[in-house]
Amino acid sequence: MSEPGRSTLLLGHRDVSALADMRTVFDAVERAFAEHARGNARMPSKVYLDLPEFQGDFRAMPSLMGQYAGVKWVNAHPNNTASFGLPTVMGTYVLSDPRTGFPLAILDATLLTALRTGAAAAVATKHLASLPLTQVGFVGTGVQARYFRDALRVLGEFEVLAADQDPKRADAFAQESGGRAVSITEAAGAPVVCIATPSRTPVITRAMVKPGAHINAMGADGPGKQELDPQILLDARVVIDELEQSTHGGELNVPIEQGLYDASRIGATLGQVILGTQPGRTQASQITVFDSTGLAIQDVAVAAALYEQARQRGVGQAFELVPAR
Repeated sequence: MSEPGRSTLLLGHRDVSALADMRTVFDAVERAFAEHARGNARMPSKVYLDLPEFQGDFRAMPSLMGQYAGVKWVNAHPNNTASFGLPTVMGTYVLSDPRTGFPLAILDATLLTALRTGAAAAVATKHLASLPLTQVGFVGTGVQARYFRDALRVLGEFEVLAADQDPKRADAFAQESGGRAVSITEAAGAPVVCIATPSRTPVITRAMVKPGAHINAMGADGPGKQELDPQILLDARVVIDELEQSTHGGELNVPIEQGLYDASRIGATLGQVILGTQPGRTQASQITVFDSTGLAIQDVAVAAALYEQARQRGVGQAFELVPAR
């Protein structure tokens, strides 16, 4: 850790890309879930700044874990690519020393967000799915799907089944992944499914899901968003990342609001499963669902790991953000 009065490290997209080994990210995210379950991390609720006039929003995500604190300022503008040629999600991370408040680093959090979201799906798969992996269905094959794929490959090789409302996008993802472009029905019938769409109505129906499947429900991260038929949740063991976010903005938010699902049915948090204080999958034929909303502790854990590697490897640009006194 830097001492007070030293330079702040700037880590841009290329720096983060050079530092970001998926195994390192996977381990950091798994540790973050465990530390949260132990009560060793602090994470206020995510703050939303809705921007309906711009068809998007901002989120502020502060957290503290160990010797690092930080905050991510990130947007979600679904029309960005088509309208402005910009990513849907862009972010900036400020990593600080909690002893003094000194800003240790400013990082590109666009890539950080994609990496930690991909790793969260892989960590959930490790603890909830029937392994080894054989097939993974990807419903929604945008940029995030590539990080799901790369993170899941930490667990082993598998066949990629790619499905998207845009067949050309599914074909491109399948070709670069060495897999097959298939229908949503076929992808959703895989033993492990990753879905990440901006949908507000169910994309996967109960009839599509086979016994013993594990679903990473990654797209619902705000009120009104929904990707799964509520009957899937009723028939599954649902594991969440965090209660407040999952019930108010995750895959559970719409079924709970509509009175179709009661929060008392939730099986566990992923951190509890990792620690072994609550079970994950309890039988081979059981359907499991990981309801992921994205936690600030994932960000601080990955940002800290990247910062430590950057200092060791001499990556990034040091500059004086706070003048010496």
